[in-house]
Amino acid sequence: MTWKQVFTSSVGKKLVMGLTGISLVLFLVVHASINATVFADLFNSEENGEMFNKAAHFMGSTVLIRIMEIGLFGGIILHIAQGYLLSLENQQKRSVGYAVAYKDGSKWYSRSMGLLGTIILLFLVLHLYHFWVSARFTNKGLEESVSYNGVEMHNMFGLMKATFSEWWIFLVYSLGCISLGYHLAHGFQSAFRTLGVHNKRYTTMLISIGYGFSVFITLVFILMPLSFLLGWIG
Repeated sequence: MTWKQVFTSSVGKKLVMGLTGISLVLFLVVHASINATVFADLFNSEENGEMFNKAAHFMGSTVLIRIMEIGLFGGIILHIAQGYLLSLENQQKRSVGYAVAYKDGSKWYSRSMGLLGTIILLFLVLHLYHFWVSARFTNKGLEESVSYNGVEMHNMFGLMKATFSEWWIFLVYSLGCISLGYHLAHGFQSAFRTLGVHNKRYTTMLISIGYGFSVFITLVFILMPLSFLLGWIG
């Protein structure tokens, strides 16, 4: 397969979707782990986001991670572009339709990856606006910094508290997280199948892991804004 075919052929697009999908799963593991540090506030009332602020500062100030950030954005853009192209191709192939309605037994979310991906994209834009743009460019909501052991840094914990104090933001984030969960429920095992892991034993195991991972990620990402909103932390 040539490089041109990787980005233009149906098989190539699926391969790119699989590889970028797995890399984004790894990113979600790291992102969820860092976000989970906000819950340290539950066990120490004087913590006040110190662990999370330090973790966020490390991620934002380390050169290697900033370089990897560029690769992450590239992977996201490729994943979105190839996903939409594949959805368009599938719609064109089904445009003639069947004389009798046919159902292949697949789950509704596996047939709605384009819709779920669009909701996730809108959620991602909002999320980047609230946090990444503020931390990297505008400094909005981060005017007052914090200092630990003489090191000054953004108070990202305070920004999260202020952001998630609004019900509508929590609801939009929850919708995005639920959409992400359903997207992962199908995409996790689909990515490995595309890469050749498709015998019966491994497929069953990957489907189970995929369901567990999608539920775990959804719960972690929803519990975080919910905890701020209800005053459990912060």
